[in-house]
Amino acid sequence: MEYLYETHMHTSEVSGCARSSASQQVAAYKQRGYTGIIITDHFINGYTSCPMDLPWDKQMIHVASGYTAAKKAGDACGLDVFFGWEFTIRGADFLTYGLDLEFLIANPDFDKLDFEEYSALVRRSGGYLAQAHPFRDAYYIEHNYPVAPHLIDGVEVINSVCARRENEKALAFAKAHDLPMQAGTDSHMSSGYKYTGIKLRERAGSIHDIIEAIVSKNVTLIW
Repeated sequence: MEYLYETHMHTSEVSGCARSSASQQVAAYKQRGYTGIIITDHFINGYTSCPMDLPWDKQMIHVASGYTAAKKAGDACGLDVFFGWEFTIRGADFLTYGLDLEFLIANPDFDKLDFEEYSALVRRSGGYLAQAHPFRDAYYIEHNYPVAPHLIDGVEVINSVCARRENEKALAFAKAHDLPMQAGTDSHMSSGYKYTGIKLRERAGSIHDIIEAIVSKNVTLIW
């Protein structure tokens, strides 16, 4: 038996570009046979709906609110829900897993770090970083190429929103540097995508089980 997980998705509670709520997203993924999802709403340096005049701790509670709502809905229907976020620097996006709201609140203003500093903070705190769609070509992306391989733990080589050539470049980059690979839908609403993700041989009990499977290259990518 294999277990299907979404690694990259958004909710309208937090991501300004999302069109479906956390509960709508949960229902859609449950219907499609997924075992679990990782909520990766935009951080406050990306396309967020978070009011910027709130104090830091309240901003971080807002960042986690899509996950909080999704977790409640997931618990009710039997879909596992895990927490992450998408950190943005000069238009480049980085999926961040393995850390929690307590970490966010305890590190005020880390959205102002450059990427080397952010990478060091996340990784020494026990987190995982994957560059999302590193070759996406869009007007708002200044940095549409991969960062130095030693600064990330993995690469999103399949993103359902990207053009095929963009995904192929990401795959070639990951293979050239022997980096762990993952796939994600980058879903912003509950329909209209070619859904993708990763398959695991065992059900994940925590986000760290998913991280370990990706890092050990013990996942199947859904093409």
